[in-house]
Amino acid sequence: MSEHAERFTLLRPLLFTIAYEILGSATESDDVLQESYLRWAEVDLASVRDTKAYLAQLVTRQSLNTLRAQSRRREDYVGPWLPEPLLVSDDASADVMLAESVSMAMLVVLETLSPDERAVFVLREVFGFDYDEIASAVGRSVPAVRQMAHRAREHVQSRRKRFEPVDPKTSMEITQRFFTAAATGDFDGLLEMLTEDVQWTADSDGKVSAARKPVVGAERVARVLIGLVRVAGESGRVEPAMYNNAPALKLYLGDSFEGIVSLEITDGRISHFYAMRNPDKLVGVDIPREIRR
Repeated sequence: MSEHAERFTLLRPLLFTIAYEILGSATESDDVLQESYLRWAEVDLASVRDTKAYLAQLVTRQSLNTLRAQSRRREDYVGPWLPEPLLVSDDASADVMLAESVSMAMLVVLETLSPDERAVFVLREVFGFDYDEIASAVGRSVPAVRQMAHRAREHVQSRRKRFEPVDPKTSMEITQRFFTAAATGDFDGLLEMLTEDVQWTADSDGKVSAARKPVVGAERVARVLIGLVRVAGESGRVEPAMYNNAPALKLYLGDSFEGIVSLEITDGRISHFYAMRNPDKLVGVDIPREIRR
């Protein structure tokens, strides 16, 4: 292995995590890393003082180029846009900041930032890079980056509920109880497991059947869940899984893989369901990814 490849491989989990948090897409993050490596392979290593900072800046620039190029496509997107579900290869839940940073809820909030604000927030708040390093990555002055970091931090804090890590065992117990209640049509039992303002958000881009607007409220969401599980029980199956360090369900109709529903749990109750139905975003969901700060 060449020295270029050795340095890049050592930092690949970190670089992938940066790209994924900026883009919300594992597939596009892979493309960004491939393009970044081609550029890295041409760099004179004698001129690189800090490999981690250099590669982080390179990947950030490539991620921003990708994000800006997609702005029009996302404007034309049919229905809600959700991040690609991420199958984490190791237990990242022990790192609370890392687990939160790749959660569906956090990634959805990051979608409301401008591309530059998103990159600045990720590099500063999650990975702790210095302002001058971030300024070099996004092509802005240090004072401008400080202002963006402040605005982005306030924006995220105002929209993101207080994060409390949930023990994986507890998460799966809650998920199993939820599934049992939904499968048996226990409407009251299901309501007890949902927060009053629970939300169901489905991403399909109009390519498969799915609600094109979020469904809000315990009773409305409970009806959606009972109907979904009933259909799956008649002609398919539901498998428990973990995506984005949170419990999830994999849906099948016959032999056809139909989607992933990720659960967000707040104070022991389910507060949000994120349903990924867009087939384009399900292609790589079985590929485990290593993430790192």
